[in-house]
Amino acid sequence: MTSPLGSIPAPGLVLGGIFSLQIGAGLAKGLFDTLPPTAVVFLRLAFSAIALVAITQRAVRAALRRASRGDLGLAVTFGLSLAAMNIAIYESFSRIPLGIAVTIEFIGPLGVAVALSRRRLDLLWVLLAGTGVVLLARGGSGDIDPVGVLFALVAAAGWASYILLGKQLGQRFPGSSGLTVASVVGAAAVAPIGLTTGGSDLWQTHVLLLAAGIALLSSVIPYSFELEALRRMPATVFGILMSLEPAAAALVGLVVLNEVLHVQEWLAIGLVVAACLGATRQRPSRAEP
Repeated sequence: MTSPLGSIPAPGLVLGGIFSLQIGAGLAKGLFDTLPPTAVVFLRLAFSAIALVAITQRAVRAALRRASRGDLGLAVTFGLSLAAMNIAIYESFSRIPLGIAVTIEFIGPLGVAVALSRRRLDLLWVLLAGTGVVLLARGGSGDIDPVGVLFALVAAAGWASYILLGKQLGQRFPGSSGLTVASVVGAAAVAPIGLTTGGSDLWQTHVLLLAAGIALLSSVIPYSFELEALRRMPATVFGILMSLEPAAAALVGLVVLNEVLHVQEWLAIGLVVAACLGATRQRPSRAEP
């Protein structure tokens, strides 16, 4: 059966997924006036888990019957990592501009790429990215909340673990079944905090509808687009396009949230994007993940 996404060029799918994810992040930040970040994370993970269970329930049941204790432990660990990463980045969004938070968070996958490569040239990309983060931390439009920067760095570490654990999860669980199990675990882990901090505001109709939209934009659409794109393009090209995500986050922050960045901050974002492009493009084929 032909995918309905088959008529869309692969680069268009990647860029569509990037902007969908960042628009979802922008809408989530807009909810912070009504709910604290932890409550928004709970709603996003809950709706994402519901959608994934609905789509993959048969595969999940079959996978759980075959799974060992080690497999289940990995899925639980991945789910907790997913929850921690989302809480950290949403807490960062609540304190610093979207583009800055996502740029700092991108240090996570960059660090994984450099660690797996171990080439001398990668020191240049580390230096570029480090310079960019220092410029962002210093701020170009006034003082940047250091707690927001710290949360973004925690999210970066969470993203790195997400990549490393996700690779193992994909090897042990077929299709998206492992992600579904992990999403349910993540939503359950965040539930006590989200329900406590959100209170009665969680159950407002407009909040639930917006949260469902955020889950669709931040999880279902990006995952679907990226998986389809990866079937039709080399991983290196995919990585190059994904390196544009910090710039996309800054643009969405400007348009959706009216977050105006100064020249120093755009320069810093450019340095991190350049570092990600370099680390991805120069990867030897024998070491390509």
